[in-house]
Amino acid sequence: MNHYETVFILNPVLSDTQIEETVKKFEDFLSKKGATMVSKENWGLKKLAYPIQHKKSGFYHLFEFTAPGEVIAPYEQEFRRDERVMRFLTVKLDKHAIEWAEKRRTKLKAKA
Repeated sequence: MNHYETVFILNPVLSDTQIEETVKKFEDFLSKKGATMVSKENWGLKKLAYPIQHKKSGFYHLFEFTAPGEVIAPYEQEFRRDERVMRFLTVKLDKHAIEWAEKRRTKLKAKA
């Protein structure tokens, strides 16, 4: 099992219900393929560095999960098919990135 992190940006015109449905769709996809969710974060509406599809902002979400390598290609295919997703990036984490992610999560928990 490899450790991955995916950040994706959803269209800013979506309602709260549509955002929840989209996030749930990708979460369910991972769980059906045998992945385990380590962390899930909603970063909220943020301004984009440059316009994407004539939009200047988007709803950012982060998934951190462990999964077999063969899950990633179909997972990314689902992102490409969904018109609500403006951008996404999946990265395989090495041991240093995993440590950094754990430190970041503990800092977030301490703030809350």
